[in-house]
Amino acid sequence: MKRTKVLIGATAVACLSAGALLVGGVASAGSRAPGPLSPGPASPGPAKAAPAKTVSNAAPVLKFSSLNGPVTSSEVASFAAYIKNLTPAADNIGNQWAQGHSGQDTEAMGEVYQVSGNRAVLDRMIGFCDADLSERDDLAPAPVGQHVLWTGKVGPAWPNEVATKPVSTGGEQGDSVGHLANCARLILQTPSLWHQRVTIGDPHGYGATYLQRAKTFISQADYSVDKQVLGRLLNVSNGNRQYFAADSPYKGGQAVPWNQQMMFDYAFQNLAIDHQILGDSPQRVKRYDGLVQTSVNWFFSQVHSYTDHAGRKAYSWDYAAGTGDLEDNDHGSLDLAGLYLAYQSGRYHITPAMMAPFANTFVDVMTKGKQKYAGRVDGSNGSGNSAPTNYVRSGWLLMAQFQPGDYQTFMSADFPTGTTGADDRFASALMLQNARTKK
Repeated sequence: MKRTKVLIGATAVACLSAGALLVGGVASAGSRAPGPLSPGPASPGPAKAAPAKTVSNAAPVLKFSSLNGPVTSSEVASFAAYIKNLTPAADNIGNQWAQGHSGQDTEAMGEVYQVSGNRAVLDRMIGFCDADLSERDDLAPAPVGQHVLWTGKVGPAWPNEVATKPVSTGGEQGDSVGHLANCARLILQTPSLWHQRVTIGDPHGYGATYLQRAKTFISQADYSVDKQVLGRLLNVSNGNRQYFAADSPYKGGQAVPWNQQMMFDYAFQNLAIDHQILGDSPQRVKRYDGLVQTSVNWFFSQVHSYTDHAGRKAYSWDYAAGTGDLEDNDHGSLDLAGLYLAYQSGRYHITPAMMAPFANTFVDVMTKGKQKYAGRVDGSNGSGNSAPTNYVRSGWLLMAQFQPGDYQTFMSADFPTGTTGADDRFASALMLQNARTKK
């Protein structure tokens, strides 16, 4: 299968607090997570032929106070008001919890909470994660759940298409698991909330307090990893490198594309931090960190560096290891969003010098004029995911952190009027502003 929507995921970007502990290691067997929750009562109604879209604001109401300086309370208030008008998707059909609106919204909420500590934003994120977990195939009643997967079982996965048999799964599984693990991390890194009751209540029985909710998210994320992601979907027997299982109907036996590795890494990294904070499973911390470190090392071993026409170091790389299929603007943004997450954690030995050439690539090679950006990392164009754009995707935008001299170039190109309707790019911009002013 060529690059279709199933290949794309909006990998979350989140920086860790200064108090986050660091650890490295290699894979080892982890403790078993508790079994799955019981499915909810059957819900009547016809099966959905199309994904339930997240309700989005009709106008670009996300407003910057300034493209310079620290994040302001009015910017956070703008975001908090925006997300009130969003509703989580009813299922993952069409990858709604990956690159779809609900996935992007959930990740953006996590980023803005990380920057601001705004409890209303965290509560909204918890509501979205409640929906995410409740729609898992083994937990949701039909027609949303209870589909027999390609493994021959109803399992802890989020199918993105159920009309074609067998029902396959891919990298999008990492995002659904990652949202749960990321939300749990944010709660665990806010101990003052642990024993308070979650403001939005507990409609699914996932835990009345913030700590109880976080622990449910973690245990169910681990269960999905054990039973589906590492249990069936991925083959990591080759030195922890991620390949799809030989019997997977989707890319069976092939190296997992970089953007999809970043989805899995999103889950693994946050789960490693979760268990480290809880101190409940050193084996899981070691295993999860080892998987992310291997993924990062493998990616950088495949990147080709060269001197661009401006005399700066730039990069080119393929869509997946060894394919010879040059990476495009769209998937490249997802690659970089995941690498930024790994960089910000401080856990995986990524330096600013390793990241700066990505900024050079975009400014020197992919920028063809005012609001004209090439569709591939070598400056060429194609169609679909390789088509040129007139805006800077969020993963590329984050690279401005590593070339401060290019910061205004990125920001003014993406937000010429100081407003946007794209919460993922708005959240990335706040991350950038915060990183610049916290140095």
